[in-house]
Amino acid sequence: MFGLIGKMRAQPGKRDELLDILLASTDAMPGCLSYVIARDPSDADAIWVTEVWDSKDSHKASLQLPAVQAAIKQAMPLIAGFDTSIETEPVGGFGLASV
Repeated sequence: MFGLIGKMRAQPGKRDELLDILLASTDAMPGCLSYVIARDPSDADAIWVTEVWDSKDSHKASLQLPAVQAAIKQAMPLIAGFDTSIETEPVGGFGLASV
């Protein structure tokens, strides 16, 4: 499995609008086992995204999906930057079947 945990920063006051775009574009991604989007309770403009994929290749391929490309185009003006990005190797856990 392949995992990513990343912190994204929205333009000031635009976090909820960015969350709506991200939430609307997270279904039907082949190989995606989990995609969780969360507000950072200590930072009004920060979003955490936690992803689990069956492989790194599936994640890479997802970036070419028309729905994902459209979401990226729509979201880019609302994104101020990316703070943290960490790759992980998930092994399972509650809500995630071992692959």
